Amino acid sequence: MAASREMNEFELIRRLTHDLPRHPRVVVGVGDDCAVLDLGLPDRWVLFKTDAVVEGVHFDAGALPEQIGHKALARCLSDVAAMGGEASSALITLGLPTAFDVARIEGVYRGLNALAARHGVAIVGGETTTNPDRLLLSVCLLGSVEKTRCVTRSGAQPGDALFVSGVLGGSLRGRHLCFEPRLAEARWLTGHFAVHAMIDLSDGLAGDLRHLLESSRVGAELLAAAIPISREAKRAARERPDAKSALSAALTDGEDFELLFSVSSRDAVPLLDAWRERFPDLGLACIGKILAERGVRLRDERGVRPLEAHGYIHFA
Repeated sequence: MAASREMNEFELIRRLTHDLPRHPRVVVGVGDDCAVLDLGLPDRWVLFKTDAVVEGVHFDAGALPEQIGHKALARCLSDVAAMGGEASSALITLGLPTAFDVARIEGVYRGLNALAARHGVAIVGGETTTNPDRLLLSVCLLGSVEKTRCVTRSGAQPGDALFVSGVLGGSLRGRHLCFEPRLAEARWLTGHFAVHAMIDLSDGLAGDLRHLLESSRVGAELLAAAIPISREAKRAARERPDAKSALSAALTDGEDFELLFSVSSRDAVPLLDAWRERFPDLGLACIGKILAERGVRLRDERGVRPLEAHGYIHFA
């Protein structure tokens, strides 16, 4: 096998999983926001998700303990939201540095417990181990979704309108530690509209859109002027000469944890009207359309051209 620095995250995943044995209970396996399992429930599938946050990668030493716990669970909840599901219970694995502060770990659990309580999630156990250099926190989350409401990345259709919730970019200036997973919004959305494909934005719009398009075997055209850019990204672009442009930050920063999804174009206007009434404090923007031709194009004042930007990739 090639050395790790010669292979990015997604290449490694493909290499490790290409020959996994098939199992009749697996509805959706590797390659979506959650695994989807058929465990014999009459009208629901089980959602299974794990995710980890590592000190120095997903948060720095100065992050509040409560923020660390919040983020660890919120990342998994965001993936359940992207499937249109509901979360039920979680297991927590703690990898603790050799010299750890008990009060800090208690703070981490306060953050976990507060978010779990808001979303009706029971923390039912876990594991503790040593991780000599830094704190590691891994969450395994169990949930479920009605078979008629499960949304994957693979259903986008040519002609669909492409939507994103909230604002993008600048999350690493603090928002990535306190975001709210869009569970309520996704449940409302799948209950009122036919969502063809959906993904949550963890690696940036440019990267996660490509994942959705690859799964659906389609392409997309983005409207640069329609992409909702956060105040943090705009401020950084103004104040720091070495900063990305605000648009580039919105496309590539990642850690936004908003919903990116496609619906039939005929539902676009009714969806926008209904969303504004139901969620007046959270924006929703139509940022482009799904194309039959593969690839991602960006339309701006200079015309239409291939999108060169990519999202975040571990050990790229």
